[in-house]
Amino acid sequence: MTMQCKVCHDAMHQVFSALVLHKHKVAYYRCTTCGLIQTEKPYWLDEAYSDAIAMGDTGLVSRNISIALRLAPLLQLIAGRGGRYLDVAGGYGMLVRLMRDFGFDYWWYDKYCANLLAKGFEATGASAPYAAVTAFEVLEHVEDPCVFIAETMRQHGCDTLIFSTELYVGETAPLPTWWYYAFEGGQHISFFQRRTLEKMAERLSLHFATVRGIHIMSRRRLPPVWLLTLGASYLAPFLTVMIKRLRGSLTVSDNRALAQKGADAPPEK
Repeated sequence: MTMQCKVCHDAMHQVFSALVLHKHKVAYYRCTTCGLIQTEKPYWLDEAYSDAIAMGDTGLVSRNISIALRLAPLLQLIAGRGGRYLDVAGGYGMLVRLMRDFGFDYWWYDKYCANLLAKGFEATGASAPYAAVTAFEVLEHVEDPCVFIAETMRQHGCDTLIFSTELYVGETAPLPTWWYYAFEGGQHISFFQRRTLEKMAERLSLHFATVRGIHIMSRRRLPPVWLLTLGASYLAPFLTVMIKRLRGSLTVSDNRALAQKGADAPPEK
């Protein structure tokens, strides 16, 4: 049995079946041309998203801290000092709050999750454009990743999308024991190799780079990969401290703005 690849449109062949949400037998398919792995049509998603954040996501806090420390230098290199930024599928708002603490004018957007940590900085559909949009741990949740990227960039008026998703390597699909399949949660339905992302960027006419688990697609020419790699290296925490001093943290000014308008009212943009 086959299905059509949503990235390169070649045939995908079934590689295994697995029990999703402990009860649905689901087929997983792989494209040998670009490496995309996807489930069959994900009919179980309403059930999987009864909670927006999967109960088993114990790495949420440490992941957001790690991403923020690498993201700050990358944004400084890619977008410079000015502009606003948006985190789509922003979850509880932890990344937005961290980035504002580092001095970036960051905003939150998520159709499915409550904003707990960045209240007052919810973006509206009319708040574009943005210097860059981020979407961390999102692509593995979407059925058509190329459409998602194109629509996200169009809707939010940005030239650059920065995202994360765990990549697999090799000429065959990872064994069903690969933790990133996350069968028990049922939310991960798409899986990628580096060449899959390269093919997506090519199809969308975007420049592409990947550094230390962070992937970048942009209409603008990106800085050299060696410079991006340096920015996201072990030096990232030290660079972020310098960037915070250069830009000035928004922690105190955010507090004053929210206090003046009331904790439930967003500040003027």
